[in-house]
Amino acid sequence: MSNDFYKKILDNNKKWVENQLAIDAEYFKDLAKGQQPPLLWIGCSDSRVPANEIIGAKPGEVFVHRNIANMVIHSDMNMLSVLDYAVNVLKVKHVIVCGHYGCGGVKAAMGNQSIGLIDNWIRHIKDVYRLHEHYLNTIEDEEERFNKFVEVNAQEQVFDLAKTSIVQNAWRNGQELTLHGWTYGLNSGYVTDLGVNMSSNEELDDVYQLKFSN
Repeated sequence: MSNDFYKKILDNNKKWVENQLAIDAEYFKDLAKGQQPPLLWIGCSDSRVPANEIIGAKPGEVFVHRNIANMVIHSDMNMLSVLDYAVNVLKVKHVIVCGHYGCGGVKAAMGNQSIGLIDNWIRHIKDVYRLHEHYLNTIEDEEERFNKFVEVNAQEQVFDLAKTSIVQNAWRNGQELTLHGWTYGLNSGYVTDLGVNMSSNEELDDVYQLKFSN
């Protein structure tokens, strides 16, 4: 990071604060009182996919978790901690998994080139490809196959969310909670609802439906 760029982002912060206070003198005092976001966003770390801006949300309206290729991995304590806090403390009513076309992580999972440490993360994305290999391999156009892989990856992450004990326990307790799968178009700005909207575990195979003892 160059010194000029570093100074610029500090100056940008000052201008942003001044602009917000000019609109509402109590803006930051109100934000500091707490948060009650209705939505948890699980998205990609890609710098071109900012959660709040995409849906026109203000600070305080979206709880956010981002990682490479918007993955829901059951051994990822970071993701699980965010999910647990969002569902059980903040009582969010919606969780959106949002993939995006042109995702570098998904693209890497379509090939075999070793990148480094990230290979271990990419392997989880490869598992999704293997699950849908027959369908994806019928798509001859590589760009179209890439786009469909982005879509099925987001859909599978929604199913993986539904398999967690955190989500299933919330449903068991009658908590209002719906999971959604989206993709975002970098070249258009529009999101696409992939039609995976879950509010109970009934859409899961029986083996994933948890039975709680109390």
